[in-house]
Amino acid sequence: MEEPQRQEPQRPNLSRPEEPLDELLAAAEALLFVAGDEGLTVERLGEALGVSRRTVEGILRRLEELYARPGRGLTLVRSGSVYLLATRPELERYLLRLAIGRKAGTLSPSALETLAIIAYRQPITRAEIEEIRGVRSEQAIRTLLEKGLIEERGRLEVAGRPIVYGTTVRFLQQFGLTSLDDLPPLPED
Repeated sequence: MEEPQRQEPQRPNLSRPEEPLDELLAAAEALLFVAGDEGLTVERLGEALGVSRRTVEGILRRLEELYARPGRGLTLVRSGSVYLLATRPELERYLLRLAIGRKAGTLSPSALETLAIIAYRQPITRAEIEEIRGVRSEQAIRTLLEKGLIEERGRLEVAGRPIVYGTTVRFLQQFGLTSLDDLPPLPED
């Protein structure tokens, strides 16, 4: 008895110029979604889609136009040379409910306070955080690093070369922000 031949799933030839733009847009959108917080560069998108840099730039422009329309929940964000999908800032209240219930709710009050200080004062050292809070902050910083909400941004060129911290793209996404400019203003003293 002959064994049935396995057929490879048919994959679209995305490098062909006659490939429908809708399919390339959908593929780019799916790739950006799967890339998550890390996002993708134009070069990496081009490799994955099998198209030129110029074609990818056109696709990204079209995606920006699509996501700029009213009623969309996502937007295309450029962070340096990386593109990623993020939630729209005007939907922040819904996202915060979810984040507070799920993610931020798992943060202690000291971790939340530390995160707020870092978000508004970055880049900032542990000593500067502790000066503002008036208490040690090692555990809160460790928790925030583990959750990917902050990252080490280098070291100050002073005695002891302390580490400076800043927020991550994940922080922005968790709190429904597209940039630090979207943070609410601090109250006047």
